[in-house]
Amino acid sequence: MRTLWILAAALPLAACGTTDYRDTNAAVDADPLCASRPDRPGEPVSRDCERYSEGRWSSRPEPQPVDFRKRDDR
Repeated sequence: MRTLWILAAALPLAACGTTDYRDTNAAVDADPLCASRPDRPGEPVSRDCERYSEGRWSSRPEPQPVDFRKRDDR
């Protein structure tokens, strides 16, 4: 019953936009060049070895008007 209420609450929100989640932890763990970490705080880290997680919410774009006029391309 609880799942039904959660689904009923989430369904209207699903039509409002989309979410996108990105995480680089698995890619950093798989890269052997990222195994050595800096010894001192503040030491620079390669951009490929930076770990970050982010989520983005994007609402649906405004629909573009459709042009139904007949074009004469002769």
